[in-house]
Amino acid sequence: MSELEAFLDQVKIPDASSKVYKNECAFSFDNPESEDGVYIDMSRFQAFGRKFVNLNYQKTGQRIYLRVKKTKVLKEEAKTTNESSEVPEPPLKKPTVLGIGIPGGFDSIANKYDVIQENSIVIIPEFKSFSLENPQIPSKVQESAVGILSADPPKVAEVSDAWYEEVVESKYSATLKQLDNGVKIPNSGWKCHKCDLTTNLWLNLTDGTIGCGRSQIDLVTRQNMGNEHASAHYKATGYPLAVKLGTITKDGKGDVYSYGEDATVLDPLLPQHLQHFGINVVNLEKTEATTEELDVERNSNSDWMKLTEGDKQLKTLFGPGYTGMENIGNSCYLASVMQSVFTIPEFQKRYFEDRNRIFETAGGDVNQDFQVQMAKLGNGLLSGEYSIPSRDAKDEHLQAIQDGIAPKAFKTLIGKGHHEFSTAKQQDALEFLQYLLTVIEKDEKKRGDNRDVSKVFRFEVEERLECSQSHRVKYVKRQDNVLSLPIPLEKAKNLKEVHADEAKRSALSKEELSNLKEDPVRPTLTFADCVEALTNVEEISDFYSSAIGGKTTGLKHTRLATFPDYLIVQLRKFYVASDWTPKKLDAIVEVPEEIDLNEIRGKGLQPGEQALPDSDASNAKEEFNVDSSIVEQLLAMGFEKNPSERAVFETKNEGIEAASNWYLTHMDDADFMAPLPKPQASASSKPEVKVDEAGIEMIMAMGFPRDAAIRALKATDNNIERAADWIFSHADDPVPMEEAPQSSSASPSSASSLTDGNGKYKLLSIISHMGTSTLSGHYVCHIKKDGQWVLFNDNKVAVSEHPPTDLGYIYLFERSK
Repeated sequence: MSELEAFLDQVKIPDASSKVYKNECAFSFDNPESEDGVYIDMSRFQAFGRKFVNLNYQKTGQRIYLRVKKTKVLKEEAKTTNESSEVPEPPLKKPTVLGIGIPGGFDSIANKYDVIQENSIVIIPEFKSFSLENPQIPSKVQESAVGILSADPPKVAEVSDAWYEEVVESKYSATLKQLDNGVKIPNSGWKCHKCDLTTNLWLNLTDGTIGCGRSQIDLVTRQNMGNEHASAHYKATGYPLAVKLGTITKDGKGDVYSYGEDATVLDPLLPQHLQHFGINVVNLEKTEATTEELDVERNSNSDWMKLTEGDKQLKTLFGPGYTGMENIGNSCYLASVMQSVFTIPEFQKRYFEDRNRIFETAGGDVNQDFQVQMAKLGNGLLSGEYSIPSRDAKDEHLQAIQDGIAPKAFKTLIGKGHHEFSTAKQQDALEFLQYLLTVIEKDEKKRGDNRDVSKVFRFEVEERLECSQSHRVKYVKRQDNVLSLPIPLEKAKNLKEVHADEAKRSALSKEELSNLKEDPVRPTLTFADCVEALTNVEEISDFYSSAIGGKTTGLKHTRLATFPDYLIVQLRKFYVASDWTPKKLDAIVEVPEEIDLNEIRGKGLQPGEQALPDSDASNAKEEFNVDSSIVEQLLAMGFEKNPSERAVFETKNEGIEAASNWYLTHMDDADFMAPLPKPQASASSKPEVKVDEAGIEMIMAMGFPRDAAIRALKATDNNIERAADWIFSHADDPVPMEEAPQSSSASPSSASSLTDGNGKYKLLSIISHMGTSTLSGHYVCHIKKDGQWVLFNDNKVAVSEHPPTDLGYIYLFERSK
């Protein structure tokens, strides 16, 4: 073994602090189960596929590697069953649980195979191999190999089997206090203590109060199934556990929810807790669906079938540009976004066509290099290397589909430090898309590179502000990368039919509604209706007019000053209702494949218009005392202190309802958890404010120049939300010389860096969402490729017969050539 001994200085033994990447190639999606396995650098503990191990040798001089190859072999039991039976494989069972590989969930192939692992030591570039079982292998090499094989890989994105979350025992169960208040609950005939609802009822296990559940729309009847009275009771009393009546079974199980833990939980003492109120579980029958069963039902409705086209046997596609992505646990939002952006030529050129240079020049820990991970993902999606039929994965029609690439390293890196994207929870695809573009911009700026592909989406919005008294105007411009359109339901062309259908359904009993076969009538609007709603004149209360030196009503008119090469359009289907619950508009919006937005181009100050005079007024918010009693009520409801104080401040002590509404609708604000800034001192005594660099980046991510961000943060004491408002109200203020930017090109967000052109566009991609909230459900995307629409549903890639142009959430348009 003298050949190996010559390279012992290149062998290290990993310890507890070592990061060992052994499950996937650093530059590709090759893994131990790939044809050639992976080669692990025994000094740096990075894995490489056959194509890239020579590159690592050329860059580092590393000659000695541990090769790991895994082969899946069909288990004897499964093999015997398949060989002895001539009966065709049965269709996939309908799931009753949202999970994979668990009882009642989606089928898993993991248990069909045994895995045979081969380990060997390889010298590069000759690829000379030595079995690790050879006793003559030097001891240092053996110790290193054992350390690598036994090491836990660095934590990647938290992965769960699709949508399943394990239900655990409540921390309140064992010590739950139950009041001796004489309340006895009958075995049937229940009713909410606050309203007339008789279904979706929850029994509080502390005092026996029955309240209706959270507001949600029945998928069949479109009737509201709850008025929040059970959760309101918890907020008033703090009693944490409730069980859903109608879900309790004879064996003492039921749908138990912990408001204190904000989760579905197990209550092992449920029979005893129910007995306290005179309920014997032996006498009960299960009559209602549990929360989990309702989730499954929502994921099987007609929208699901239409968006996934699951009722059709679609032609599956393979090859370059047609690679699917494995769902690694609620990652469909990420998959839909990345599939869409990598269909754009600028992204392909930046990260795919230039991948070899990126890989060759990469240094350090490439798993922490955003540019490398983007190039790796682009190569995985576009090269076609991984777009081959799977030996296992099948669609609902038992057609072979792909295994897909698993973007674990990419998801881990881009989610690092983010309180939402670092988890395995479902996320809003639009929020992720905008976050991705921000990360790209920051990464290019860090590298000093002028190839920021995120700018292909940027455009300038022109807002015309008019004083209703003087009729003088001010034109304010801001940058954005998403055209967010409202959905004006009052403009629905079938509004009469919608109202008639609602009236018809409200007159029917629940049993009659459940037997109703026809679908509810949905409001149907056009894309033009949504554009018109955005550009209509909007009234602004408390508008400060420099013409009259005071506040009045302002009129705002929105237009686009520039048109980007690629336009992202969001339809505002999700909103927070007056009862503070997130809801989804159940509407159809007819979006054409070609649009013309030239009519909404802004043109600036027009002949005959008079501009509002410049104002020196700071409009600083006056000193204001927050009502501590309202804050205390919010805290009692489980809200956090800092945002509660901010909510009361922003709503001017109006009351608990206004403050709660503000709290729930501003939870995504960058400074949501920050302490409320102290009232500003007078200009003469105000000390110099040290601007927070993170705040500057957040303001710039909204599309504002760096110099404007600095001035706004100084004026608002680093308050992100107020800084954005400050920029709008001081758009015409002269820039002090000491704060003026060095050149207009210093900021990548400068207006001169924006592309502009014709406002005619063609539809390129549709990202659709199934479910009642962006925090649950499933995303798919449809992309126009080579003249045909293609469905990307995780690892399934197929020709689309009927792309859901009327049910999308995010639309990506490209400028017509």
